Amino acid sequence: MAPSSARPAEQRKRDTLHRLEHDEDVWVATADAGGGVPFLVPLSFLWDGSALLLATPAASPTGRNLRETGRTRLGIGPTRDVVMIEGTVETITQTELSAEEGDRFAAKTGFDPRRLTTPYLYFRVLPTRVQAWREADELAGRELMRDGKWLVAD
Repeated sequence: MAPSSARPAEQRKRDTLHRLEHDEDVWVATADAGGGVPFLVPLSFLWDGSALLLATPAASPTGRNLRETGRTRLGIGPTRDVVMIEGTVETITQTELSAEEGDRFAAKTGFDPRRLTTPYLYFRVLPTRVQAWREADELAGRELMRDGKWLVAD
């Protein structure tokens, strides 16, 4: 495989936004509020242009951890083209979720928790830090967002 050249920050941001708009699944890392064992699961997501919307059973370890700590770390893409997102979490019940947003989530993910008997919660993840890199040559400058602000102009 021929070595690639590092993408400029503007291209990394465009590639990251494309992945957020078109990918369907994300790895979700959480831990309990007491500093317990980390928990990692794949979930489907919807990107609305500023936040990711996830859904998981309310009683699951991930649901409890997201609700209790209000924090998560997400990974999108393969290891040689990864987007890492740290974010704060807002818990949304099914009654608080708008029908429009629920419909968009179901259409994007092919999954509609509103139709299940298991109680689900939705979680809106507001990115506070975003990093993207492919190979070692992109480790420098991998941070695209810090403190919820893009470091690269549109």
